[in-house]
Amino acid sequence: MRGTPIAVLAVLVVIILVGPFFAPYSPTAPVGVPFALPGRWPPLGTDDLGRDVLSRLLDGGRPMLLTSLAGAVLGSLIGAVVGLSAALLGARKGRRDRWAEAVVLRPFDAVAALPPMLVLLLVLTSLPARAGIVLAVAVTSAPLSARVLRAAAAPVVARAHVEAAMARGESTAWLLGREVLPLVAGPLAADAGLRLVSAVYLATAAGFLGIGASGSDWGTLIVQALPGAELQPVALAAPVLGVALLTITVNLVADDLIRRSRAVLG
Repeated sequence: MRGTPIAVLAVLVVIILVGPFFAPYSPTAPVGVPFALPGRWPPLGTDDLGRDVLSRLLDGGRPMLLTSLAGAVLGSLIGAVVGLSAALLGARKGRRDRWAEAVVLRPFDAVAALPPMLVLLLVLTSLPARAGIVLAVAVTSAPLSARVLRAAAAPVVARAHVEAAMARGESTAWLLGREVLPLVAGPLAADAGLRLVSAVYLATAAGFLGIGASGSDWGTLIVQALPGAELQPVALAAPVLGVALLTITVNLVADDLIRRSRAVLG
């Protein structure tokens, strides 16, 4: 049972990535009357313009997932570098290093106070939709990742083997890569999963506002299905369930990684 969430997530990701190749119809071509109920074919009915809901669902998952994943990975990497570096600075003796640690994290605290949707709208004033979503996710994720990784690394950098490496004069990059990172890999992976969930929500919200990663991403499908929700509820339920299944599964995997990392860190 422990590996079930990971297996479900792997299957779901594969379906999302290869889904466009198995769409029975073009996601942009009408195949029937608008808001037709599910039948033998098309199995999920049609949307507001008579397009196949199943084809659009299969086509829209990949750009949303890849955009969210790119932003989450970028934000986690930036946050990890800043958080781990701040933990090392805090572990060094002397007021100067403690002051440097505070300076490193203060700008991130200011960014973390900004609402994610505000950041998204500001970024999209100068960037295309997909690049803007990636950057907005990275900007809003990095401060949170930095705080999480700084807290996870604080007890690690206080261990004897890390202090011995610092006493030998090892570089910061060497300390992070050889002494600290292997022991915080679990929290890093778990935090990246949580950032991915936030990224999916932000990408879905962007699609809901009409600025999604593609014309058929799941957020766009949701807003297009709202006017006919009473006539064709499946057109609305399908993308909502897709987002819910993806985020819940990622959360379960992140929880499992957190439990394992606690066991490793003792």
